[in-house]
Amino acid sequence: MVQTQDRATELDSLRQTFGAARVDEDVRRAGVRALFDRIAPRYDLMNDLMSFGLHRLWKRKMVRVVLKRLEGFDGPLVDLAGGTGDIAFGVKSADPVRRVIVADASDGMLDIARKRGGDSVEYLHAEAEAMPLADGSAAGVTLAFGLRNMTDPARALGEAARMLAPGASLVLLEFSKPAAWFAPFYGLHSRYIIPAIGALVARDRGAYTYLVESIRLFPAADDVTRALDNAGLQTIEQRALMFGVAVMHVAVKK
Repeated sequence: MVQTQDRATELDSLRQTFGAARVDEDVRRAGVRALFDRIAPRYDLMNDLMSFGLHRLWKRKMVRVVLKRLEGFDGPLVDLAGGTGDIAFGVKSADPVRRVIVADASDGMLDIARKRGGDSVEYLHAEAEAMPLADGSAAGVTLAFGLRNMTDPARALGEAARMLAPGASLVLLEFSKPAAWFAPFYGLHSRYIIPAIGALVARDRGAYTYLVESIRLFPAADDVTRALDNAGLQTIEQRALMFGVAVMHVAVKK
């Protein structure tokens, strides 16, 4: 488990935020969980509209990387903040004998995943900061666009490291800081277009305003690399997607 004194201050700063607001950790935890429960029925549609479908391309790239990193390791693939199951189902489709666990703190998101995947994978209602799985039991861990919504992101990375078998990998996909020339265009899209789509399609402007703010506050890729190192994970690949809008980290348990 990552120790308190080792946590990256960049991730630590998120623990008392809810979008642009400063809140207690308990308020953050309850607020994020309630938000995802509300938007779960339209979550996949919203992702398609907000990213013009690009999130599906990014996730397919992630699945290909995950499958390669799983080679030679027995045990389950644990998909933290697995949401509606995109990553988990992608891995299971390509590796049918692999045990795959979708873990999420939102009952609403897991309900949608169950409707999509049936009994093809396992579903675990749990927070990433406190996973009920044994030390060294996971052949791999994935985390796509969920780290910034953890109550304690650094502790979640520590839990990922604890669960992983020695030499196994965490593959992390998260929003980041886009290239300077692209940042103004992306800023306009995220600040105005995404909340408007949220109000129109999901009927929840507030939820998507929070999500935009959570992206804005999330630290840069190099800060995430340091946080992974603090958690006991060595980054072996850092891949920027769409001019740095998102970054995929591949990190191996030391």
